[in-house]
Amino acid sequence: MLSSLKNIAKVADLRNKVLFTLLIIAIYQLGANIPVPGVSYSAIQSITNASKSSGLLGFFDLFSGGALARAAVLGLGIMPYITSSIIVQLLGTVIPKFAEWQEQGAVGQRKLTQTTRYLTIALALMQSSGLVFLLHSGQLLSGSSSSTYNLIPDFTVLHVLFIILTFTAGTAFVMWLGELITQRGIGQGMSIIIFSNVVATLPLDVDIIKADKHWAGLVIILAVCILLLVAIVYVELGQRRIPVTFARRVQGRRMYGGQSTYIPLKVNQAGVIPIIFASSLLYIPVLISTVLPWKGLHNWVQNNLLSPTGSVYLILYGVFIILFTFFYVQVSFDPFQQADQIRKQGGYIPGIRPGAPTQRYLSGILNRITLPGALFLAAVALVPSLILAAWHITSIPFFGTTLLISVGVSLETNKQIDSQLTMRNYEGFLTQ
Repeated sequence: MLSSLKNIAKVADLRNKVLFTLLIIAIYQLGANIPVPGVSYSAIQSITNASKSSGLLGFFDLFSGGALARAAVLGLGIMPYITSSIIVQLLGTVIPKFAEWQEQGAVGQRKLTQTTRYLTIALALMQSSGLVFLLHSGQLLSGSSSSTYNLIPDFTVLHVLFIILTFTAGTAFVMWLGELITQRGIGQGMSIIIFSNVVATLPLDVDIIKADKHWAGLVIILAVCILLLVAIVYVELGQRRIPVTFARRVQGRRMYGGQSTYIPLKVNQAGVIPIIFASSLLYIPVLISTVLPWKGLHNWVQNNLLSPTGSVYLILYGVFIILFTFFYVQVSFDPFQQADQIRKQGGYIPGIRPGAPTQRYLSGILNRITLPGALFLAAVALVPSLILAAWHITSIPFFGTTLLISVGVSLETNKQIDSQLTMRNYEGFLTQ
């Protein structure tokens, strides 16, 4: 790691990209600490501690770096864009037009990106509308039906529309910042923003644990962190390599093919996306309950979806994570398309006939390695929270998810930095 940092400092182009990424993160953190005009700042300070023990909305607060609890201009964070990106990607399997765009290369990718942007704005309008009602009812993150915190005392039509437009504009700004990082910085922009938000909450969590359980409890939790880190890195780097051999062919005076390669199938092929998508789906009842005057739904949401250790919340969360892992893996890696591509390139898997047998072989392997990956995601998201809750520590309900995101983004960003240094053929980089 120290060697990589030293090499980055010596390459001017890469150094500028890293500095640009840090500048964008600083701008985001500034916007995440500016409250929306018209929101009671004293009430925000009153519910900050309560937000730490919240359930589903606390997850969104985690992804916004605490901006949601502060009712900041960038309070919605990156979640609307992530949700719309996943939706557009999934629609490519059911809408022929989207599938056609996916096969058009750069031109089709621009159309998909534009569609994702429009859908992001629509989702931001919907989520900000629900968020305004939560701010007014005082149940933003406290999860208590008896809460008396009213963050919007002046609840008029024009004022509400202004706050909704402010939150939506903040989402559009975050989306632009993420795309800037992707184009001119290091790493995938949205992942870097999520990483910075998650890491920003760690110092406060450490202080809370130290104050509650003293040094002995802090040491035990740090030991659990190390074990989780080892497990996450082991699974994240784990992959099944499927060998592929290309037949030799002669064109003119040259001979092509005859090479052997492999298809890397990761154990955790879906990354952290199933966790995000499961949370987005669970957020829908919360949003509906804030708008509709349905007392039964409102009470059910309060009792089940706003508690991080509630049985209904944990069961639904775990089941959705497993289901979305299988679904996303099938969408991102199509065995039929992969088998057809291998056949067209004159390749074959040793011992497997091209065509339908190859497709069935890839599907079987994909299902076998996806199951442990899905169970691992669900375990990382739920088990650490249950252990900490049993120890009466409810201030960090998304402890496992935080580590999973941090490790995953760090590994991917490190790979990109290594590839750029290797591309520039920096002397001594691979040997140090």
